[in-house]
Amino acid sequence: MLAEIEPSRKPDIERVRQQIDVLNPVCDGFLIPDNHLGRATVSSVAVAHEVAYMGGRGIACLNARDRNLLGFRRDLLTAASYEVDHFLFVYGDAPREGRRTEDLTVRGMIDEVRGFGEGPLFDGYPHFRIGTVSRVNRELQWRRRADFIFVQISFDIPRLLRWRESLNFDGKMYAGVLVLASSRMAHRINASIPDIRIPANIIDKLDDDPQVGIDLACEQIAEIKDSGMFDGVHLVPVHRYREMAARLRSSL
Repeated sequence: MLAEIEPSRKPDIERVRQQIDVLNPVCDGFLIPDNHLGRATVSSVAVAHEVAYMGGRGIACLNARDRNLLGFRRDLLTAASYEVDHFLFVYGDAPREGRRTEDLTVRGMIDEVRGFGEGPLFDGYPHFRIGTVSRVNRELQWRRRADFIFVQISFDIPRLLRWRESLNFDGKMYAGVLVLASSRMAHRINASIPDIRIPANIIDKLDDDPQVGIDLACEQIAEIKDSGMFDGVHLVPVHRYREMAARLRSSL
């Protein structure tokens, strides 16, 4: 179980520490987003270091949107200095301010780690483990060079399992599960992310019972686990992390 942390947009990581403290007993690791939703946040590498300090395992997300080659090499050096060795590379959401940097792609970031990040400067440091993201029903192609893959959130679990069964991938794969908080949130996701479709029958129930989103996430986790087709779950609890932690504790 890998839980995604809500990042801090202020120079204060106390709320991040609260999330780690609450989720640590029921999770095996944490994904730390990088400038989440195109807004500036505290460095994912710094938060991953904080996770390790609190006894957890952190995966620092790095997006191609905000980096040129020199900046990316700086991140790798900083990460090695902090003993952060797990990364998830993503393309990045559209920025709220400024422009997207076109110097790097996710594929280019993987190439750079396999070259510069495995060069003599990093002798004696842990080997970097690299992950990336795939949509359901997408060919993996160059993504096969990653050590692990996070699969985009899906509300059609049978379709997700059929796709996984069709793949030949030796690395680890984690299925995405999102905790829906309200019908407004569900409508916003349907309108903004073309590859995610939340069925109307789920949306209609969300405002009637605040537990529906948590119940659904727990059902999806159980179904994915019972299938045996994935190495774990990438859980996105958003602000419902306390409720999800309580439910996960009760199922242990």
